[in-house]
Amino acid sequence: MTRFPGLALVLVVIALLLASGGQATPGQSTTLHGRVGPGFTISLTTDSGAPVTHLDPGTYDIEVQDLADEHNFHLQGPGVDKATEIGSSGTVTWTVTLSDGTYVYQCDPHQGTMNGSFTVGNVPAPTPTPTPTPKPPAAGTVTPKTKLVLTSGPGFTITLKTAAGKTVKRMKTGTYRIVVRDRGRIHNAHVIAPGFNRKTSLTYTGTQTWKAKLARPGTFRFLCDPHALSGMKGSARIVR
Repeated sequence: MTRFPGLALVLVVIALLLASGGQATPGQSTTLHGRVGPGFTISLTTDSGAPVTHLDPGTYDIEVQDLADEHNFHLQGPGVDKATEIGSSGTVTWTVTLSDGTYVYQCDPHQGTMNGSFTVGNVPAPTPTPTPTPKPPAAGTVTPKTKLVLTSGPGFTITLKTAAGKTVKRMKTGTYRIVVRDRGRIHNAHVIAPGFNRKTSLTYTGTQTWKAKLARPGTFRFLCDPHALSGMKGSARIVR
């Protein structure tokens, strides 16, 4: 009888490949180990104890140790939705078929802190979130670092400007140093804002520096009390 030892070896290899179904790459464990509790911890590891981060598609046995009555182990993903019961503990084994996609596991009552995830097969890399370009502040907006000048008189005008002479329309919340220039004995300078109310006396002329803490949004009003109805007034918005 003619023997074909090489052919027999080939047939054995083919039989082993058919039996495996191509479900896992060589050396990849098909048994996974889930654990939840007894503290506020949850994990999914391989036989070697390494955390599961990526797997090939295929069929896996997952041994789950639920070690706390107040927790559970819940696995979800494409084609899989398995969970242990809350209020009981013990060990269960699930046989699951994992396909391309992302799987998450969590403790349902504490999912905000007790959770994890892994990918299977060909999962597209997440699209990076573009870094938003900060919008420039609207025209006329100032910050607490801006030096402000409030001028009342000597004519029938009152203005709030930056030291560079630009009109102030919006003010970010914070603490400002305001140079107040009262230029007329028949005028005064009066500021009214959320949490701040201060004015010069009617007969005073001169320059003062005020520290105004603007802690919340609202309206920053400035006026000459005797002549506000005549138009000696103005305002700026306080914004966050």
